[in-house]
Parts: sequence; C-alpha cells; structure tokens
Amino acid sequence: QVQLVESGGGLAQAGGSLRLSCANSGFVRNLWDMAWFRQAPGKEREFVAAITGTDDSPQYTDSAKGRFTISRDRAKNTMYLQMNNLIPEDTATYYCAAYPTTGVRGEYRFWGQGTQVTVSS
Repeated sequence: QVQLVESGGGLAQAGGSLRLSCANSGFVRNLWDMAWFRQAPGKEREFVAAITGTDDSPQYTDSAKGRFTISRDRAKNTMYLQMNNLIPEDTATYYCAAYPTTGVRGEYRFWGQGTQVTVSS
C-alpha cells in the first residue's frame, strides 16, 4: 500500500522560508515521478513542482521558479520542497503526489493528506 505523508507546513512571514517533506512508503518506486501541488481556499488545485524518477529533473510552475526547490532523498524515501522568499499568495494546503497518470503536471494516482502553509504579510 502506498502512503504519502507531508510535514513541514506552518506559519511564516513574507520573505521567510519553509521546507516541506513528503515521506513515502517503500512501495513508492524510486523511478516514479513525484510532484507538489497546492490548493488555496476557493481555488482549484494547482501544480507547483515535479521531479522525475529517472534523473531527478525538476519542473516548476512560473510562480515557483527561482524561489522553490524540489528534491528527493531516495535512501530516506522522502521528497522535499524548499520554499524561500515566501509571499502571501503561497498560502495554501500543499500536497505531494506520486505516479502521474496524465503527465507530471496532471493527475496522479497517489496523494498525501496535505500540509497547511500560511504566509503572513
């Protein structure tokens, strides 16, 4: 059974940093692409960043480029999202996902429960 568990969310001031973690069960294959999505209140879920399973190549949405860094530690079965220079618009529930079914920016088979990030101005 695949399990994804996010942590690291919390309250940060604008300009601050947070690092999100996504611990995954051993059934999550290291060759799977994984991603971070977020959903703000009243808005649709949106893609934030993805990392490929083959060579750890990252992809970012435009708003994350230059501020966020996605990475993974295969030995720890954990994916990370380092978020720097946070802005209030980053406030959302952040979800990690594994095994894309419609492309790395689309739908995924497995999802975590989410972790809340709140950025104050």
